[in-house]
Amino acid sequence: MNLHEYQGKNLLKEYGVTIQEGVVADTLEEAVTAYNKVKEMSGLDVAVVKAQIHAGGRGKGGGVKLVKGIDELKTEAGNILGMMLKTPQTPGGMEGPGKKVNKILIAEDAYAPDFDACEEFYVSILMDRERKQNVIIYSTEGGMDIETVAEETPHLVHKEYVDPTLGLQGFQMRKIAFNLGLSGKAFKEMTKFINNLYKAFIGADASLFEINPCMKSGDDRIIAVDCKVSLDENALFRHPDLEAMRDTDEEDPTEVEAKSYGLNYVNLDGNVGCMVNGAGLAMATMDIIKLSGGEPANFLDVGGTADAARVEQAFRIILKDPAVKAILINIFGGIVRCDRVAQGVVDAYKNMGDAIKVPIIVRLQGTNADIAKDIIDNSGLEVHSAIQLQEAADLVKKVLA
Repeated sequence: MNLHEYQGKNLLKEYGVTIQEGVVADTLEEAVTAYNKVKEMSGLDVAVVKAQIHAGGRGKGGGVKLVKGIDELKTEAGNILGMMLKTPQTPGGMEGPGKKVNKILIAEDAYAPDFDACEEFYVSILMDRERKQNVIIYSTEGGMDIETVAEETPHLVHKEYVDPTLGLQGFQMRKIAFNLGLSGKAFKEMTKFINNLYKAFIGADASLFEINPCMKSGDDRIIAVDCKVSLDENALFRHPDLEAMRDTDEEDPTEVEAKSYGLNYVNLDGNVGCMVNGAGLAMATMDIIKLSGGEPANFLDVGGTADAARVEQAFRIILKDPAVKAILINIFGGIVRCDRVAQGVVDAYKNMGDAIKVPIIVRLQGTNADIAKDIIDNSGLEVHSAIQLQEAADLVKKVLA
């Protein structure tokens, strides 16, 4: 689950991380009020208007503007609110439809009063699954795409691995500050910044923190000017306050609908829909589709309850994608009996009538698989049954030919 910049900053602030202060606004009237609050906090007429969407590179699409005075604020806030913002990270990139901006953050100008005295760094924390450790990635090249920095100047990207049994150590914080070329007050501030940032990462059960840029101000403070936060959805049951921050307007509407039905669904770019029980089997099913010459259109795990109502909901979710040319149902009957799944498929098919216009391949294996095959074969519907994985793959290849 992703957070907006303003939400991520509020989270960091709770852990003592110094942030670029700001006030969020939904309307032009609220933007004016927010600007006056920021002006009072900073003592300056200058502020920054920042579009709040779940995508980076907002400045490249015109979603970040520096304003001076209430008139400029009204103009830029009015332009950004409601715009379809296109960035390299929105769907389709700069050529895609973009994302609608429903909120803006009116933030202080953290670089004032001496822009030239400021320095920008890159800092992120995430898990290295191969090493089974968290890793802090940092660079002196802040404000840039870290992928470009890593490709063109890899020696400027540093990594500090954190042993989960020991936690972040003092020497590691000092090493980071040293590698960033800091000294004196800025050195101490960076060690404090890294320490609090890591505490926030662990405390929120996050999967990613990215601070870009992380800035050293003219008076040697270390400030999170921007932040990207991704939370581990499997841990949200421990954080109802964070789960309440979910902005479904920023998510795929089909995925949001599937979640409301208790379905684990991820939209992909292929032509064969998948309906499976169990994540491991779902991955194997996607491999089958690839080997048969198709491309998976989705990841959909119906879980252990594949009755007629649940199967029908899954069908409707899959068929919302116009690119789907066939559907492969691959169920292992362990918790749920195969004959109950087969009857669920038949009932759902009949309930939906003409809504299903693509071939359906059903592979059922496990408890009562033979009975399930008979139910499918004798249903009189345009449904192809299979027992073995290779049979399912051959049928997918056949219907796509």
